[in-house]
Amino acid sequence: MSGKADPRPTGEGTTPRARLDRGRGALGPALELVHTGRAPTRAVLTAELGVTRATAGAVAAELEALGLIRVDARPSAPSGSQGRPSHRLSVAEDGPVALAAQVHADGFRAALVGLGGRIVATAPGCETVEEDPAKVLGSVVEAGAQLLRETGRRCVGAGLAVPSAVAEPEGLALNPLHLAWPVGAPVREIFADCVREAGLTGPAFAANDVNLAALAEHRHGAGRGARDLLCVATGHRGVGGALVLDGRLHTGSAGLALEVGHLTVNPEGRPCHCGSRGCLDVEADPLALLITAGRDPGPEVSLLQQAKDLIRDEYDDPAVRAAVETLVDRLGLGLAGLVNILNPDRIILGGLHRTLLDADPERLRAVVADRSLWGRSGGVPILACSLDHNSLVGAAELAWQPVLDDPLGALGAR
Repeated sequence: MSGKADPRPTGEGTTPRARLDRGRGALGPALELVHTGRAPTRAVLTAELGVTRATAGAVAAELEALGLIRVDARPSAPSGSQGRPSHRLSVAEDGPVALAAQVHADGFRAALVGLGGRIVATAPGCETVEEDPAKVLGSVVEAGAQLLRETGRRCVGAGLAVPSAVAEPEGLALNPLHLAWPVGAPVREIFADCVREAGLTGPAFAANDVNLAALAEHRHGAGRGARDLLCVATGHRGVGGALVLDGRLHTGSAGLALEVGHLTVNPEGRPCHCGSRGCLDVEADPLALLITAGRDPGPEVSLLQQAKDLIRDEYDDPAVRAAVETLVDRLGLGLAGLVNILNPDRIILGGLHRTLLDADPERLRAVVADRSLWGRSGGVPILACSLDHNSLVGAAELAWQPVLDDPLGALGAR
């Protein structure tokens, strides 16, 4: 179906099979609307697709038959509504899942994620990352495969989030700087091989962790409704960025766009891995906060957790407060430059940056407004990321995308 309204009145004179045949092209768009929460009822689905009620009903019924969504048996009206009751739509809680995996400087984790960005199950995280990516990815895939065996869920595919730019089309991790992996490791190919060796079906994907966090937040979290969404985050080490334009990640010509960590925010600052000095990557990450506050990082927990705990437990300490202000100023300077270049309509912050925003929101917003050309004309909303494990959810989005594009083709006709 082309998305145009069916000229016939409410399906009169057509069979259910004919209505479904005309609606096949709407299966993917319909599933995405339910997946992202934009079509909570069949009436909304009808309006969003621009089809008749009968065609929308046939489409919803087919998605339910595929085990992807649920349609309430009885139509209901919202409380206080005077409108016509409509069947409520929701993702199938017992439906298929995607295997999501994430590797970062302090370990790795596997999860099963259903439609709607729902994390169904997680495996205990590992706190060590070996130098051989094949061993690491083999371990995380096996953890995910064990979850699939335990839950008995159907797997639509697998997605991997890594703390590195991933070059397209080869799927190479070009700068896994905080991992001991070789530069240019073919992580997508290795991951796909591990998925196949584990006996799992469906395609396998790999991408940068902040890109995937931004994708998840745009579909299910703090970025919903934004047209031009900028995401900046620091996890366990370093700083990453991502841009979602009109619902799609902007990755550049080779998947390497938005390396915001290498914006210079302190020309006389710390040496950076890239060869420059004072980059956001080394001036606004957890290690920078600990050092600036005069704290020695310990091995007990991750650097990210140590930095968060420091702000939570010792913010009244003048040295800690001064360190927070320094990092907020550095981060604000970087965000202001990005606002000047990209003109986003919303900024979301993740990891330690979310904690910095919570600690001193007015200072950060003031720095961005004062140092950006467009910020002074009204300001850009700066919000905290709202999803737990958003990179994992984003990794699952990669695996779900073929199903969202063509549910019948991806899952097979009944």
